[in-house]
Amino acid sequence: MLDHQDIAATDSPDRARELRDAEGSLRADYVEAVARAIAAGDSAALRERVGDLHEADTGDLIEALDPELRPKLIRLMGAAFDFTALTEVDDAVREEILEELPPETVAEGVRELDSDDAVYILEDLPKEDQAEILDQLPPPERVALARRLDYPDSSAGRRMQTEFIAVPPGWTVGQAIDYMRETDDLPDRFFEIYVVDRDQRFVGAVALDQLLRTKRPVPISTLMDPERRRVRAEDDQEEVARLFERYDLVAAPVVDADERMVGVITIDDVVDMIEQEADEDLLALGGVKGDEELSDTVLYTVRSRFPWLFVNLITAILAATVINLFESSIQKMVALAVLMPVVASMGGNAGTQTMTVTVRALATRELGSGNAWRIIMRELAVGALNGVFFAVILGIVAVGWFGVRDLAFVVGLAILTVLTAAALGGILIPLALNRLGIDPAVSSGPFVTTITDVIGFFSFLGIATLWFGLR
Repeated sequence: MLDHQDIAATDSPDRARELRDAEGSLRADYVEAVARAIAAGDSAALRERVGDLHEADTGDLIEALDPELRPKLIRLMGAAFDFTALTEVDDAVREEILEELPPETVAEGVRELDSDDAVYILEDLPKEDQAEILDQLPPPERVALARRLDYPDSSAGRRMQTEFIAVPPGWTVGQAIDYMRETDDLPDRFFEIYVVDRDQRFVGAVALDQLLRTKRPVPISTLMDPERRRVRAEDDQEEVARLFERYDLVAAPVVDADERMVGVITIDDVVDMIEQEADEDLLALGGVKGDEELSDTVLYTVRSRFPWLFVNLITAILAATVINLFESSIQKMVALAVLMPVVASMGGNAGTQTMTVTVRALATRELGSGNAWRIIMRELAVGALNGVFFAVILGIVAVGWFGVRDLAFVVGLAILTVLTAAALGGILIPLALNRLGIDPAVSSGPFVTTITDVIGFFSFLGIATLWFGLR
């Protein structure tokens, strides 16, 4: 067990590493020590054990604790608790904690955060809970946060921070530097300063390294970049992330419809956006809601997964109907029943491969109307060539297994047909859904599965029935 001296020793620069085991998880004895301190109501011991942790480590600690201990930890820590840690936990965990805390406690905690972190914590709460917490804040802070929460979900306005440095174009480099030295409420971290006119309209940006290498009398207006890439507050976060990737940005000003500067987005915000979008797309391809977390309840998870499972049931029934059309053929030749799953499985996997590549290409804008036809033909060629290879392989297997030479031709032709169809379905269905304004990551799977199953069963059983005269 960790005793008092063990915990105190972790104040060294290697503290985070000492708190974790070989697999990178928080040490069980450390978590148990914190849990005992919470149960005993020992706030002094908790501040010593937890107070100096990085917010990411504190977030991991919160998730490792039993649910009933989490809000108690925050209450006992008091002002020593960094609410930034709540941005590091699952959404469901954060919401459960916030429901247990008094609005004034939450309000006091978010006041100490950057505006983007404050919005991140509050945005998933019900409107009435948001209003109750905002009512505890001073009017300027309340209005600023309320305005941010009015922006659409996943927009730049939601992700930006409103703390930035803006100076008029008439200032010199020396005035700007003196202003930054003498002002107390600067952002904790910034990469450039912004130039705005009297109406707060964005005029240009000056990188810090350029500013510090320039003589004091030089006017800011001669240094600024008036063509600086900027972001609209209503822009979707995917567009923002793509802009940062394309132009290697570290920060970007956010402007409203009248070009007034309202905030700034930095690279750390963009990394979070990319991770969120990637998680959502990955889950959607599996028929799971993008906001599902490991901490969600059983009932919520069931409700999240049931719809697509029901859709898959319908498509499976459709495939079973096709099989039923050839019931007599299957009864006359048992080999067909054995090889059917092989044909369908190959088609399903091939379709999923093509669909995954297509959905990713659509998401990254690598696939569009300009190159769609070329990519379709490429995937068709890949499907057909794979079909030829696997037709030969499975044909040899079928003859060796069942001793029926004609079966090689039947199963080979079926594999060629289904892999070609899978390639076409895997690219055409996401393209069609994207053209209709439907997220292909969410909707492509069941349609591609249906096409590959139906075509696979129908082609294999149909060719076999015609070739062997099994009717």
